[in-house]
Amino acid sequence: MLNIKDVSVNFGGIKAVDKASMQIETGKITGLIGPNGAGKTTLFNIIAGNIKPTMGKVMLDEQDITSLPSHELFEKGVLRTFQLAHEFSNMTVLENLMVVPGMQTGEKILNTWFQRKRIENEEKAIKEKALEVINFLKLDHLTYELAGNLSGGQKKLLELGRTMMVEAKIVLLDEVGAGVNRTLLNDITDIIKKLNYEKNYTFFMIEHDMNFLSKLCDKVIVMTEGSVLVEGGIDEIKKNEKVIEAYLGRGQIE
Repeated sequence: MLNIKDVSVNFGGIKAVDKASMQIETGKITGLIGPNGAGKTTLFNIIAGNIKPTMGKVMLDEQDITSLPSHELFEKGVLRTFQLAHEFSNMTVLENLMVVPGMQTGEKILNTWFQRKRIENEEKAIKEKALEVINFLKLDHLTYELAGNLSGGQKKLLELGRTMMVEAKIVLLDEVGAGVNRTLLNDITDIIKKLNYEKNYTFFMIEHDMNFLSKLCDKVIVMTEGSVLVEGGIDEIKKNEKVIEAYLGRGQIE
């Protein structure tokens, strides 16, 4: 689905990403690991259209999406979550989900005068979809709670819920497990698995928790100093001497 070809980006002469190439397969969950400063988040920012690469291409289903703005990538089904959740804190969980679908009829002022019935029907359908998502996430008890009052893990679940409000092709998860307690992390794991198995979501995820990755990922890619070091299955990666040296210094990855 996603083909990254020799992508590089420089910041003031520093190569944050250096000729990185990788392929993300349709319907798979792929992990991305590496030490701090390896270029993982910068690569995500390039894919998501937040940073223009110095060179290289990002292809989605054979279509060049390099440097497309985020709103156009959203329409193509490229969605992203963040390490720090970006909820609308003064809106309810339900409202946070209902604002996700783009090009809603009620967004235009004239339509509020002349398309009221259409707006009502559209909002009814969007609300029903949002309630289905909330039920899927097991957040029913928080439907009308302000999103700003949620715990860190619940906010991560809400971000996953946003991806379910549109037709997502690939979801970029940036440390979705960071700062989440074990109980909610298990919930997030189950949700990602269900989205992958039942709805054929493709996931590409940055993560540091190897146990978390081992429950989810078909393949893990390791970056260091802006480049791809190695890729393979999780057990293979954990025993790879190059990975051990680059990621932890010495000793096997736990």
